[in-house]
Amino acid sequence: MFDTINQPVFDFSKQLAESALKAQALALQNFEQVASLQLKTVETRVNATFAFLGEAAEVRDFDGVKAMWPKGVALVKESGEQFYALGQEALTRTVKTNEAISNLVKAQVETANEGLSKAPAAKSRAK
Repeated sequence: MFDTINQPVFDFSKQLAESALKAQALALQNFEQVASLQLKTVETRVNATFAFLGEAAEVRDFDGVKAMWPKGVALVKESGEQFYALGQEALTRTVKTNEAISNLVKAQVETANEGLSKAPAAKSRAK
């Protein structure tokens, strides 16, 4: 009698644990990818900023400052554009990861519904 109840619950628990592990793996993979993108972007921007500052440190007169001004504006513009693109890429990856996790959850719910609907049928046949 208890086998007809215990087996579906056991199967559901096992599937739930497997789905949770898959979801966690997907989330961690997304985190690694986004963190890697962020580090690469920050690294390129820091290198560009230090190159600009090194160039700016050599300026000795007002004409040199006037010549550096467009380079500084270009640096800020490039940095802004790269960080914006990084944000868009991170958002895209996160949305895709969330869709994959929601598909796992959907499959889990469907499997649970099938298992629970089969349990009463098996129980009624056992009588």
